[in-house]
Amino acid sequence: MLEQINNDLKEAMKNQDKFTLSVLRMLKSALQLEGISLKRELTNQDVMMVIKKNVKQRKDTILEFEKYDKKAEIESLEKEIQILQKYLPEELTEEQVEQEIEHVFELEKPTSMKDMGKIMKVLTEKIGTVADMSLVSKKVKDKLMNL
Repeated sequence: MLEQINNDLKEAMKNQDKFTLSVLRMLKSALQLEGISLKRELTNQDVMMVIKKNVKQRKDTILEFEKYDKKAEIESLEKEIQILQKYLPEELTEEQVEQEIEHVFELEKPTSMKDMGKIMKVLTEKIGTVADMSLVSKKVKDKLMNL
């Protein structure tokens, strides 16, 4: 995946696509920082987590900009998100997320809210790169509350 990002970066340079180039440079910088903090080579899973984190940050920023009606900035961030999302697999539907949660609950057999960390750890490893983890967290919490 890193190779694909580097190739796309070179392609953006050749095409003089300054916007894509700046987004990919920011991504590459974030990936390098993650590699330094982990003190190892990044796996595809690590790369996807970094990209997902960057997309989430931009979505959060869009929500803030909407409060102040900053249309140009919102448009720019949406373009950045589109560029980043092409490196991510398609996200699971809400129904698929619920199925995964059910499966993990059957395996782990949680008894109370104290088991939330354990459940979330398993789910993050399993579907962390293909699901909205805030949605997953909310659903797990609701399910644990109803035990």
